[in-house]
Amino acid sequence: MNTHVHRGTALITGASSGIGAVYADRLARSGFDLILVARREDRLRALATQLTDRTGRSVEILAADLTDAQGIARVERVLKTDASITMFVNNAGIAATAPLLGSDIDQMDRMIALNVNVPTRLAYAVAPAFVARGTGTIVNIASIVALAPELLNGVYGGSKAYVLAFSQSLQHELADKGVRVQAVLPGATATDLWENAGTSLSTLPQEIVMSADDMVDAALAGLEQGELVTIPSLPDISDWNAFERARKALGPSLSRSVPALRYAIAQD
Repeated sequence: MNTHVHRGTALITGASSGIGAVYADRLARSGFDLILVARREDRLRALATQLTDRTGRSVEILAADLTDAQGIARVERVLKTDASITMFVNNAGIAATAPLLGSDIDQMDRMIALNVNVPTRLAYAVAPAFVARGTGTIVNIASIVALAPELLNGVYGGSKAYVLAFSQSLQHELADKGVRVQAVLPGATATDLWENAGTSLSTLPQEIVMSADDMVDAALAGLEQGELVTIPSLPDISDWNAFERARKALGPSLSRSVPALRYAIAQD
């Protein structure tokens, strides 16, 4: 615990439990004051009291449903106007494990709103403030299904692929402006996300399930090491680097004036 260093304020969404609550604990211990955002005000108050007692840091709460226009507008205002904010952790999200054809379309629509629209709007709220101050960190919690969409529900995989692509675009755009962006791609993590999605954690092979504490500690270590994309369970970072090199090598051929020869389309 570091009670003497003040590293600014971290705003964390989805902060009342699971990954968000662990981020709150770790960041408070490392010198951040906190603004915790989630729907459940009672859980937020209890967590804020615990964190203040343990760390002595200032902890504010903001109860808001981020799928509600008024709720997200309240968080946007804070991100735009609170000059003490130096880190934004975009953690709020929901999952789906059922096949697409067995899923409820209204639930899929809500998932797109929370997993795609919310991080977009909140990044747009905080990024200009960070750029104006020449410093700031945005952490977006994606998922390994961004790289392996066949594993679970396709809408969920697609929403997390968006988070990864959006993060990489932000990295490209903001790196020379003093703003850091990290995308975190957890594998199966022991949180209530699974139960909420209708799948019991007990049905998963335990060798693939990481604790939320270990996941967040690895993500923060990756941030300290300067990783732009952190996959907490990936043993060898060279595998990710090779993947990125292969992706970027495609670039020169992704848009050309003529179709590829294999399509045998005659040119005038």
